[in-house]
Amino acid sequence: MSDIVIDQPIPDFTCQTAENTPWQLSEQRGHHVVLYFFPRANTPGCTTESEAFRDLDPRFGALNTIVVGISRDKPKTLANFRDKYGFPFTLLSDPEETVCNLFGVMRDKNMYGKKVRGIERSTFLIDSAGVLRQEWRKVSVDGHAEAVLEAVANLGG
Repeated sequence: MSDIVIDQPIPDFTCQTAENTPWQLSEQRGHHVVLYFFPRANTPGCTTESEAFRDLDPRFGALNTIVVGISRDKPKTLANFRDKYGFPFTLLSDPEETVCNLFGVMRDKNMYGKKVRGIERSTFLIDSAGVLRQEWRKVSVDGHAEAVLEAVANLGG
């Protein structure tokens, strides 16, 4: 269950960055925000997805768009992940799952026959006024960052 609805404002939230400083959604007004949730730093799918956003980051920037990744990893883990792969964008830590629950991305999963609770790979496009314009759930990594870039381009300034 999610508290967010397409074409409605996203409630403000604050998370810690990889630098362990606060990041607040409302402070990003004036820029579109691509908020992508990933299950865990340094895993193959999450690395590939993050690298795709990294490689397209200049094109997102040219469209007045900030890319932000978020997971339940601790800030230090995220900082190491960012530094290892050269991600130019902000990574947020949500160990208490506050933002994950706001966006409804926590799911029961099967991992090697064992039930675990984790983040369902999802991305949300928030416009420069703080309104949710598009969401992608159960994301498949291949071609995803490109699809998000296309959606941003269709938003306009």
